[in-house]
Amino acid sequence: MLEVRLYLLQRLTAAIMAPMVIIHLATILYATRTELTAASILARVQSSPWLVVFYTAFVVMVAIHAPLGLRKILIEWGRLRMSAANMISLVLFVVFLGMGLRGVWALTGGAG
Repeated sequence: MLEVRLYLLQRLTAAIMAPMVIIHLATILYATRTELTAASILARVQSSPWLVVFYTAFVVMVAIHAPLGLRKILIEWGRLRMSAANMISLVLFVVFLGMGLRGVWALTGGAG
């Protein structure tokens, strides 16, 4: 039953992330094509609470999605025991979440 729930959780995070990836890539294309400076991009990010929410949610989705996929690879292809794969997945979740939220915090002016 746990495997089914983890499978569904990974698919749910993928479905949520898909439009987020498109929005993120479109933002990058817009910034590069209009030749925005790093300072102007940073100013826009820091002045928009919606971008803070967007990128925080994006980080949380990635922090859940990626370790679950790696867990499945470790179990199926790496032939790791489930307990070891679970521990590695949990550690990766904490690392990805911590690094991602730290990045959002820094970019949105929280670490200033």
